Amino acid sequence: MLEPAKNQPNSLVGVVPSTATEELIRQLVPPPEFVKAHFENYRPDPNFPSQQAAVERSKQFVTGPVRKLFSKSEAIPGIYLDGGFGVGKTHLLASIYHAFSGRKAFGSFLEYTSLVGYLGFSQAVSSFSSYALICIDEFELDDPGDTMLMSRFLKELSEKGVRFAATSNTPPNALGQGRFAAEDFKREIQGLGERFEIVSVDGEDYRHRDSSQDSRNLSELELSDWIGYQEDGFLEDFDALLAHLGTLHPTKFRKLIDQVGSLAIKNLHQLEDQVAALRLVSFVDRLYEQQIPLRTSGKVPATKVFSETMISGGYRKKYLRAVSRIGALCELY
Repeated sequence: MLEPAKNQPNSLVGVVPSTATEELIRQLVPPPEFVKAHFENYRPDPNFPSQQAAVERSKQFVTGPVRKLFSKSEAIPGIYLDGGFGVGKTHLLASIYHAFSGRKAFGSFLEYTSLVGYLGFSQAVSSFSSYALICIDEFELDDPGDTMLMSRFLKELSEKGVRFAATSNTPPNALGQGRFAAEDFKREIQGLGERFEIVSVDGEDYRHRDSSQDSRNLSELELSDWIGYQEDGFLEDFDALLAHLGTLHPTKFRKLIDQVGSLAIKNLHQLEDQVAALRLVSFVDRLYEQQIPLRTSGKVPATKVFSETMISGGYRKKYLRAVSRIGALCELY
């Protein structure tokens, strides 16, 4: 019996997406994994009552408080879902987005900071000032510059009546530690944190993924065979891919992988350059949102692409999240 013919893989190198400002903003919606996320299909763990409480507080954020006679209570201007890895915070954030009836946007912290940098601060404020709700997934607190930028951005928008919902950026190895980032969040966004209701979401990682487990590294022949039988497969040399990503603004990474069904990366090696590593983190986030299967070959497994110095440094949370997501993508078929 004849085997089916292999497909000729494509390459991202040389592809330069053209994305207008309006399209960049239209992209700010929940990723495919959470398109159908609603309060009704969130499954709170009965062993952690804070999860059901978080559902109720999130619903109240959308609908506004129950008003009593002569009460001056107002709608909560912001809600911050603070908790561990894999307890469903993004599901709840997407549920808030879907239940909210006004003009709204949903994106990661890195997407917003990249977009503000791309548009310029004044244009970004102008573009989002007509929105009623901004949802921010994985609010970052490990980069003082980005944190200050986002704090100023939220302050400007809050004065225009925009409301916010956000989740914390707890690393995957901090399971079970309780209220992870709440106090840091309130302090770092310089007074605006007092306008957020902090809602704890305790629990265990529902994915039960061992973030210390390495992904499988294929031989170059195995990698070639695997990508050859994938629909819309792309085969990249690691250094060439990194160099190409360096020519693009991170806001264009989502459009770049629009046609990618599966991704194979050869000649993978551990990174020492922080700039390239952080750029790869942004790229991995986009791959994870689209749930694109990933396989690699090279000197190290994909989950070891960041050096120990990086993992133990100031961007630890970013790198640990990326490692976890890389591991998940390497298990997809």
